Amino acid sequence: MDDRYGSDVLAAGWREAGRKALPQVPADRDLVVEVAGDGYCGAVVGIEAGHVALEDRHGRRRLFPLGGGFLVDGRAIQLIAPAAAAPKGPARTASGSFAAPTSRARVAHASRILVEGKHDAELVEKVWGDDLRAEGVVVEFLQGVDLLDAVLRDDPPSADRRYGVLVDHLVPGSKETRIAEAVARGPHGRFVRIVGHPHVDVWQCVTPRALGIAGWPDVPRGIEWKVGVSRALGWPAETPIDLARNWQRILGAVHSYRDLDPALLGRVEELIDFVTVD
Repeated sequence: MDDRYGSDVLAAGWREAGRKALPQVPADRDLVVEVAGDGYCGAVVGIEAGHVALEDRHGRRRLFPLGGGFLVDGRAIQLIAPAAAAPKGPARTASGSFAAPTSRARVAHASRILVEGKHDAELVEKVWGDDLRAEGVVVEFLQGVDLLDAVLRDDPPSADRRYGVLVDHLVPGSKETRIAEAVARGPHGRFVRIVGHPHVDVWQCVTPRALGIAGWPDVPRGIEWKVGVSRALGWPAETPIDLARNWQRILGAVHSYRDLDPALLGRVEELIDFVTVD
């Protein structure tokens, strides 16, 4: 006998019963989709932890969960992660270098790179980490460039133990520049290379395009730079935890060297060459 009430009203799938299944479309790069009910329209630029990154025609990027809620040519679809494709050529690292073939871990060189600032070190690791591990170069966090002299005194560099140092705000007349010039004149100068970018903070080394903003805000003198930037962008900035979360938001927008200011790119490559030279 036909049971019009069904055998089990609590069985799985009862919500979907009778619904039309949406076509599944892989979120391939450059696919243009519209967010239903939102009106935002953009091209796929990447997949991150179950989310799709879309970039609109103004260069602004937003993240959305994969699944339903998208339109392609006005047709409702379910966006899914694309299948991993076999590489068409030599793989590249986030820095744009050719990826070295998988091999046994290398013994670290005596030479190393010192990076002033925790955020700076995290950015270097994200973009150049694979390259540095392939070369056996260790990156060490330098709490402040003021401490560099003590580091060189306690663990002196040599021809076989070179130090590359990356600092913020290396511009004429700055404290960082004066320290770099003093080290260059000192006994360790020929075994130490100090470079830096012109920005106040490494946050500015991430391009505004990667974050979907028109540009980095100007912060008046007397206001702590990260706090002023966060407030101008509408981000919370009341506690150090707020600023740490804001940095993670910025770091999450970096996928490769294309998302960084060339003023930083060349300097890091210079340090890698300096500490790996025979």
